[in-house]
Amino acid sequence: MIKKIDHIAIAVTDLEEEIKRYRDILGLEFHGSETVEGQKVRVALFRVGDVHIELTAPTAEDSPIAKFIAKRGPGIHHIALEVDNVKAAISELTGKNVDMIDPEPKPGAGHSWIAFAHPKSFGGVLLEFKEKGV
Repeated sequence: MIKKIDHIAIAVTDLEEEIKRYRDILGLEFHGSETVEGQKVRVALFRVGDVHIELTAPTAEDSPIAKFIAKRGPGIHHIALEVDNVKAAISELTGKNVDMIDPEPKPGAGHSWIAFAHPKSFGGVLLEFKEKGV
């Protein structure tokens, strides 16, 4: 089911400032940014080997990232695992009694399809299952 780690998402308050840090200080390869309207976030991607770091900033006060930052502060938000078929992954996970936040896939960055599993199912870690877009 799982092909690889796709990205590690970091919740940030100031996306432009963090882009400068990761690009200019760490020298990471910047792959651009985009707004994901459905999640009310703006994301910036950096390649690190075969994995990306995804900086994620809220675009609205009621976004999941804004709520996360208000409760826990900026920091690691989730780990995304790439799968061939996110709908099949949801079915397999629910069949194994995993509590899914998203019972159906929803649009993600880069024309992907995503679904999150509840952190209580994985020892407090928020996992995203991601089917790459075209």
